[in-house]
Amino acid sequence: MKGKMKSIKIIHHLFRKRERGLANGNTLITVGLMAIVIFFSACSNPKQPSKATQAKSAVIYTCPMHPQILEDHPGSCPICGMTLVKKSGQASEGAGISLNTVLQPVNSAVISTINAIVPEKKTIQTGISADGYLDFDTRTFNNIASRFSGRIEKLYIKYAFQEIHEGQRIFDIYSPDMVTAQQDLIYLTKNSAQEVALINAARQKLLLLGMTPAQINEVMKTGKPYYSLPVYSPYDGHVHDMPHTQMGGSADTKTPSDFANNPPLSIKEGMYAEKGQTLFNVVNPHRLWAIIKIAPSAVSALKLNQPIKITIPDIPGKILYGKVNFIEPALQNGDKTTSIRVYLDNMNHSLKVNSQVKAEVQTGGINGLWIPRSALIDLGRTQIVWLKNGPSYQAHRVSTGLVNGNEIQITKGLSVTDSVASNAQYLTDSESFIKTQGNE
Repeated sequence: MKGKMKSIKIIHHLFRKRERGLANGNTLITVGLMAIVIFFSACSNPKQPSKATQAKSAVIYTCPMHPQILEDHPGSCPICGMTLVKKSGQASEGAGISLNTVLQPVNSAVISTINAIVPEKKTIQTGISADGYLDFDTRTFNNIASRFSGRIEKLYIKYAFQEIHEGQRIFDIYSPDMVTAQQDLIYLTKNSAQEVALINAARQKLLLLGMTPAQINEVMKTGKPYYSLPVYSPYDGHVHDMPHTQMGGSADTKTPSDFANNPPLSIKEGMYAEKGQTLFNVVNPHRLWAIIKIAPSAVSALKLNQPIKITIPDIPGKILYGKVNFIEPALQNGDKTTSIRVYLDNMNHSLKVNSQVKAEVQTGGINGLWIPRSALIDLGRTQIVWLKNGPSYQAHRVSTGLVNGNEIQITKGLSVTDSVASNAQYLTDSESFIKTQGNE
């Protein structure tokens, strides 16, 4: 204000000089002096730009859906047409962003206020999750075969899965060969009692053909052969039919692989059995095993005797504990997974064959650097995280290890002092190629 008043006084003084100068002929000099005074008066107090104007020029607008769009004025997004909004964390809000930061390529850096997390160094108990099913323990499979040819006179087993016990009578059979062998023993006993060696040989032959010592003693005592010879089970378990048995034909001792689809017993009374022909398969239902399918990526962490926890979805609350008893050395036809076996007890018959199970194999503890799986993006050959660098996030390449639930191990590329975006997918534009340092 004082400068303006001073300028007015000077101009007024010059006008008075001008009036005198007109008389003296100094008009031109007076006008020149007036121009110089006005110029210096204007420069002595230059107008300063307001702080509001400076802040206004620093405001940056961006698209909520496409953070790579940055403008210094309001408007619409050129990609999706959404209204641009003020970008948070900029100079007008107390956080300075340099021009260098704003002008970085959007396929390698993103300005965002998304939450950042710090990698955690810890030991995690690792495990393998897998599915499987229950099956019969084939170590308990026992076949009952005919030791001699003959016709089945009486059958005491009526249906598949019937429970039998050791020493139980299962069928009666008429065999001409057995009748002849018994008559030979009777003849030697009556007519050649002194031929002990021959009598013992005839007795041993009947024992090998399946007769019991009590039956042989009965034959020698009464002198009468068994025309319908009882046959007793040498095993405990459940009876399973042999679907491939051909009555009256050649013997087929192949063990069936699917017992659940067995029809009613194919062996009937009056049928003829060949010598060595398998008639029944006896399975111990008290012993089962769980077949667990392990993915190829997890096989390297698998070892014998590792603890395993098994749950059955069909029986809520049912939990079984065991260990890895066997790892199959070969892959099954058409199956890319490795099968392991867990031996289980089924004394109360609560477990059903072919039931689906879920297993958790405990493989031990792994010490390392871990981040949430959401903080990492898998690009196929490479994996990246968004590394925090001031107000922006930089695409950063890392190497990964094991995956445990929602966490993943970082083996190379990060330290405990780094900060990364908690949600890497949120910062990734699906229409851009991500570039990392050294991989342009």
